[in-house]
Amino acid sequence: MRYLQRIINSIVLILAANLPFLDHYLLPSGAGGILIMAVLLAGLLFLIMRPSISNRSIPKKQLRICADGCELLICFLISTTVSVIGLICMITVLFPGNRLLWILDLVCVIIVEAATFWCGILRIYLTSLQIGMKWRVIGIACGWIPVVNLFVLFRLIRIASEEWKFESRKLIHAHEHEEEQLCRTRYPILMVHGVFFRDFKYFNYWGRIPKELETHGAKIFYGNHQSAAAVADSGQELAGRIQEIIAENGCEKVNIIAHSKGGLDSRYAVSCLGMDAYVASLTTINTPHRGCVFADYLLGKIPAAVKDKVADSYNAALRKLGDENPDFLAAVSDLTASACEAFNQKVPDRPGVYYQSVGSRLGVASGGRFPLNFSHHLVQYFDGPNDGLVAESSFPWGEDYTFLTTEGKRGISHGDMIDLNRENIRDFDVREFYVDLVNDLKRRGF
Repeated sequence: MRYLQRIINSIVLILAANLPFLDHYLLPSGAGGILIMAVLLAGLLFLIMRPSISNRSIPKKQLRICADGCELLICFLISTTVSVIGLICMITVLFPGNRLLWILDLVCVIIVEAATFWCGILRIYLTSLQIGMKWRVIGIACGWIPVVNLFVLFRLIRIASEEWKFESRKLIHAHEHEEEQLCRTRYPILMVHGVFFRDFKYFNYWGRIPKELETHGAKIFYGNHQSAAAVADSGQELAGRIQEIIAENGCEKVNIIAHSKGGLDSRYAVSCLGMDAYVASLTTINTPHRGCVFADYLLGKIPAAVKDKVADSYNAALRKLGDENPDFLAAVSDLTASACEAFNQKVPDRPGVYYQSVGSRLGVASGGRFPLNFSHHLVQYFDGPNDGLVAESSFPWGEDYTFLTTEGKRGISHGDMIDLNRENIRDFDVREFYVDLVNDLKRRGF
């Protein structure tokens, strides 16, 4: 059905774009010709407004608009190609005797195809999340370069098409499994962020993950602790947050899912501050349990004056973001390999708490966004294979360990594990991974 309508749409576009030629050679004179032209123009208007009837079944308005944009751009490419070939062929027939007709047809083609293109490109620019700033800028910059603009347009269509198809499947899948409540665990989920980030109301540290979990029945809370502090201080904040959640919601315990340094903060709260009585499970995501040799090297080589200046700058910025008493150096120092070695000796796992861990590998530096694409090489030199920030050897902790990467070269970065960039990665559905992870906690009785 979709392909049949695409053929019909392309034919309507081609005919509407070449109305002067049709009127001169093919259409009957009088009322009959006027009626046919009116029908073609009405068809063109309907095409631009509703490019595909099949898209009406897409379960979300934003995705329908994106799909309509892709359909218009595909029809634009088809009809423009046919019209340009037709104009070239008509040069030999119409020149020099009927040059005016050829010019009128060219103007009509330009107007119709331009309208189709802009209606399509604006739809995907305004609705697609996966195109991102990079390809939006490339599209604008290369839009006026012949041939190159075609390759860029093909790329934009591909990205947007993969997005609406993928997201539509996820919505349909979630609806089909809505009654199963896959993530309705016995105890609520406490999601704990890593260093230099905060839990903001309008920008979620965990990207699209919490919403996906809640769609499947999960009850989510956040750590709401400072972004930069010593592990002991962050652990103290988390302990208070856990007690607050239990007191306000009447739940006996929580399941903690903690990313990066948040895993160390949570371990400290559980082991040293009595939170083992209130924590059913602790899942650490890309946590540097054995620290970073790279961090030891930097702190050992950088002059004290430079460290203090950098720390002051960071602390000032973090205060503006909401931290009351940020401590950049304390946070970084607790992530060194030497500090984590001492930490692991003093902070044992507590019986009765289920510990598990997850880690990932970034295959190539270009697979990560800045600054992970830069730090990947440095961490590789000091620590070996890594996620752009933490060594692979530092991740495992607890009874179970899950290691993730992709079949291709790209891999999965430190930021990808929390959906930081809201990017759909080939071979890795981060939202589905967390649904499976929480569903496993549910099956274990947590």
